[in-house]
Amino acid sequence: MITPRQAAAFFVSADAITTIHSLAAGNVNHTWLLRLADGSRRVLQRLNPDVFPEPGLIMDNLQVVTRHLRRRLARQRSDDLQVLRILRADNGADRFLDAGGGLWRMLEFIDAGPTLKAIRSRSQARAVGRTLGRFHLLLRDLDPSLLGQPLPGFHVTPAYLDTYDRAGGPAAATTDRERFCAARIREYRSLAAILEDNRSALCRQVIHGDPKVANFLFDAGCRQVISLIDLDTVAPGLLLHDLGDCLRSCCNRQGEEPGDPAGTRFDADIFSAFLEGYAPVAGCLPGRMDRELLVPAVQVITFELGLRFFTDHLAGDRYFSVDRPGRNLHRALVQFQLLASIRDQENDLHRRTREILQ
Repeated sequence: MITPRQAAAFFVSADAITTIHSLAAGNVNHTWLLRLADGSRRVLQRLNPDVFPEPGLIMDNLQVVTRHLRRRLARQRSDDLQVLRILRADNGADRFLDAGGGLWRMLEFIDAGPTLKAIRSRSQARAVGRTLGRFHLLLRDLDPSLLGQPLPGFHVTPAYLDTYDRAGGPAAATTDRERFCAARIREYRSLAAILEDNRSALCRQVIHGDPKVANFLFDAGCRQVISLIDLDTVAPGLLLHDLGDCLRSCCNRQGEEPGDPAGTRFDADIFSAFLEGYAPVAGCLPGRMDRELLVPAVQVITFELGLRFFTDHLAGDRYFSVDRPGRNLHRALVQFQLLASIRDQENDLHRRTREILQ
């Protein structure tokens, strides 16, 4: 396999590269930060071919979506949301394929504050809600047929449950922590079909697909969101997929990987603050059934992610990147603890949803 420096030289002159180092970002792709002789910075990424079997489709989608976003923002004469920009080599190419099937690309560096691993305040939650609402509204008129499906079956929770069952299910759990996860899957497996069973009654449009906290770039003071990144999963989907996943991530004040999963809690006040940011911007988008199923959707996506982490752990960590054994098991434990906390507060969260969205 070629080195990152060799791949970077496809896009910029090798002599122009001063330094290149790995960025600890993302569970799937590999990312590096380049510093060039003129002082500028670039982001180099290699898409994981084991996750994205058609990486060219990802790039085609990205071009369609980013062009649409820039056109809409220009029409509104707005520059408060920075849109990811794909950089091209001198020959005009926006991608480079290596012999291992990996696709390399170079992106403009967005100068932002520190990447947040967890929401720290209600004001940050409102900022995330506003940005996701803005993103949904900007993409509302993008024809879904213009985009390919980067991950067939993505967010089809019953399919992930089938994969888990085929991997051995509870019989594959041999340690106490594994048996805990298997027991939670058995307890909550009825959640899997909720969104699929109601799909025809739910709002469907182009969505982000992975709007976790780390994909919202804040300004230096961590007050306002300046960009929403990692658009590889942008595709037609249910609005509740995005809302459920974003709330799952935002309302976990302990972050995705706390030291002790048992301390994971879902913060209802952050839940309210997010909706207070989203509703004035895009509250017109969720229909009656979307509002009724918002809280169940947060549970479904939380269950789905815990299920996927645990299944990947049992399969030998083939999908989500790990740097140590047991990391995906740890991630699964966090999600199942978070799910239990959501269910404990279910009635209160429904009340908050009715008060804010209606």
